[in-house]
Amino acid sequence: MTSADGTVLTVDRSGSGPAVVLVHGAFTDRTHPILREVAEALAPWFTVHNYDRRGRGGSGDTAPYAVDREVDDLAAIIEAAGGSAMVFGGSSGAALALTAAARLPAITKLALWEPPYHVDDSAPFLPDDFADRLTTLVADGRRGEAVERFLVQAAEVPADIVAAMRAGPVWAQAEALAHTLAYEAAVLGAGNALPTGLLAAVTQPTLVMAGDHSPGWLPAAARAVAGGLPRARYRTLPGQTHAVASESLAPELLEFFVTG
Repeated sequence: MTSADGTVLTVDRSGSGPAVVLVHGAFTDRTHPILREVAEALAPWFTVHNYDRRGRGGSGDTAPYAVDREVDDLAAIIEAAGGSAMVFGGSSGAALALTAAARLPAITKLALWEPPYHVDDSAPFLPDDFADRLTTLVADGRRGEAVERFLVQAAEVPADIVAAMRAGPVWAQAEALAHTLAYEAAVLGAGNALPTGLLAAVTQPTLVMAGDHSPGWLPAAARAVAGGLPRARYRTLPGQTHAVASESLAPELLEFFVTG
């Protein structure tokens, strides 16, 4: 699959039926178990397109980064899928899906898991130049510091857990994706502020979900997103954290994509 700027994207396709595209968030790619399990659960009813966003996994990357290029990537995947698709986005991938839906009428339905916008004082503070700071750290060869800063400041991972992660096998994988953390920050915008104008422009039917075991600012953000969208409903998934279980998520997606 080739995007408008020539970037080659890796896309796994499974199942048959109307097209669904899965959009992942930070520190992951199409091989994440949640995405693979969701794709497997949806495949009897839909043709599922599970792709690596640019700069991750098997997909290429083209400088300079721009959010518009990621929207072009989705547009290319949807065009190849037949010209229209329903889209699921998780975390920062939900923010990308929202951005794309405002620009792409080819997206017919939208399902979102915990878009991490900041709508009250309980959310972690992020400086407006957070993306630039991450880019500078990576450019200076300080990829580990960029990962740590994102985890501690944006994801609220305690410093002692980050220290333990540094000693484990996942750290090398995280550092390999460090350059894409600025992409996530760019997708979310300065300070992760709620994009009220963008939300008003998304007219597709939308399901916004959050877990009742997530930090309180994430369900608050999901409710605010649902409230700002013209055609949205909000759903709380009991017992779920930001790392939602596929067995809880997939049935909600199936019901929404089938019936709306």
